[in-house]
Amino acid sequence: MREMKHFFIGGKWRAPSSSDVIQVIDAANESLLGTVPVARKADVDAAVMAARQALGKWAETPVAVRAELLEKMADNLKARAPEIAEVISREVGMSLKMSQRIQAALPVIVAASYAKLLQEFPFKIQIANSRVFRVPKGVVAAITPWNYPLHQLVGKVAPALAAGCTVVAKPASEAPLSAFLLAQAIEAAGFPPGVFNLVSGDGPTTASLLVQHADVDMISFTGSTATGAKIAAAAAASAKRVTLELGGKSPSLVLEDADFPKALRSTVNNCFLNSGQTCNALTRLLVPRDRLAEVEEQVAPLVAGMKLGDPADPDTKLGPLVSARQRERVRQYIREAIQAGTRLLVGGADPPEGLRRGFYVKPTVFTDVDPGAVIAQEEVFGPVLCIIGYREVEEAVAIANGTRYGLAAAVWSADAGRALQVARRIRAGQIDINGAPFNAVAPFGGFKQSGYGREFGVFGLEEYLEPMSIQLSA
Repeated sequence: MREMKHFFIGGKWRAPSSSDVIQVIDAANESLLGTVPVARKADVDAAVMAARQALGKWAETPVAVRAELLEKMADNLKARAPEIAEVISREVGMSLKMSQRIQAALPVIVAASYAKLLQEFPFKIQIANSRVFRVPKGVVAAITPWNYPLHQLVGKVAPALAAGCTVVAKPASEAPLSAFLLAQAIEAAGFPPGVFNLVSGDGPTTASLLVQHADVDMISFTGSTATGAKIAAAAAASAKRVTLELGGKSPSLVLEDADFPKALRSTVNNCFLNSGQTCNALTRLLVPRDRLAEVEEQVAPLVAGMKLGDPADPDTKLGPLVSARQRERVRQYIREAIQAGTRLLVGGADPPEGLRRGFYVKPTVFTDVDPGAVIAQEEVFGPVLCIIGYREVEEAVAIANGTRYGLAAAVWSADAGRALQVARRIRAGQIDINGAPFNAVAPFGGFKQSGYGREFGVFGLEEYLEPMSIQLSA
C-alpha cells in the first residue's frame, strides 16, 4: 500500500494540518491501494504563499535554465515509467499494456516538448514603437481529473513552468498517487523551492480553497462541464484567468466512400480506450442509414470480442472503471436508454460474468439511436457507443454539431480533400481525418460547453502568458 503522508510545499515534504486522509481504491479488485492527506486552509495557504514567494525569481530565470530543468523532469519521469504505468493502471483501470504506452509515455513527451519549444519561442517582439513582452500570468492552480491523471497534470505544469509561472497542483481524489511521483521527479530535477507545490484533497474543500484564493492568478481545470462552470463562476469574482478542458460527445462521421472496416475498427478502439473514460472518445458513430445493417454486423463482433478483465492481464482489452460511483453512473445511463426503447446491440447494464469484484461495465453498443436521445447527447464517460444513421451529408454534419459539446471529432472518406471540407464544418477543437494519430504539440481544447483555452504545444504555452506592451519614445 502507498501511504502518502506529506504535501510537497516550498521544496520540502510538509506534514498536513489535519489527520484526514482519502483512501485510494484499486479499481480492479476494490482493495485499498493507498492513502493521501486532505489539504485544509492552512495547507492551501502555505502552498500558495510558497508559489507566490517563488514567482518573481522564477519568472526572471533564463529560458535556457527553465528548459534544462524541464528536460531533467522529463528524464526523471521516463526513468519512473514502469512504476507510473502500474500505479495509474491500478487507480484508473486502464490495461497495464496501454498504461505503459499512454499514461506513462505521454507525460514524458509533453514535458520534453516544452523544453524544446522554449529554445525558439519569442518572448518579446517589436511592433512599430512598441516592445511587446510575453510575461507569466503568475500563480497557477492546476486542478486535474482522474482518467489520465499524470498526462493531464503535466499538460498544465510543463507549460506553466516553461512560461515562468509557479504552480499549486491538486490532483483528482480518485487517482492522486501519480502526482506524488511527479513531485518527486521535480524535486530530483532541482527546480527552485516553491516553483511547484502539491496538495491533495477533495473538490468541495481543497479545490474550492484554491479557486477562491486571493493569491491565485490563474486556474487551469480539466473535468466535467458542470464543475467547470462552477469554477468559472467562482473565479469571475476576482477576475482570475481560467482555462477549462471539459466534456465531450465526439462524433466519428463515416462518409459513404470510406474504408468501412478501418473506420469502424478505429472508432470502436477509440471509443473504448480506457474503458470509455476519455473526454475526446468517439462515442457517436455516424454512418449512412442504408448501410446501418452492414455496420451493425461489423461492430457487434468487434465489441463482443473485447476481453474484459484485470488490467495486469496482457490479454485484457478493457479494464474496470475508476470507482463504484462511476460504474453505477454508467450502468444507469444504459438502463435508462434500454427503458426508453433504444435498441441494444451488444452489452448491457448487467454485471459481467466472472468479475465479482472490481468496477466493471460491459462494453455496450446501442444502434439506430435517435440523435436527440439522452444516451446520444450526454457524456456517459464509460464503454458505451451510439450508432446513428444519416441520409445526407448535410444531416450528418447537423447531427455531429447537434450536442452542447465540441471537443473532438473524426471524419472518414476515400477522398482526403472531401474529408477536410466536411471536417471544417464541424464545431470541434480537434478533428482527425482517416485515423490520423494524436499530435502532442497540436492545440487541444473545445468549442461550446467543452470549455475554452488550449493545451499542448505553443498554444498551450501562450495560455500561461500575458502580453505586456511598452511604448518606446523616438
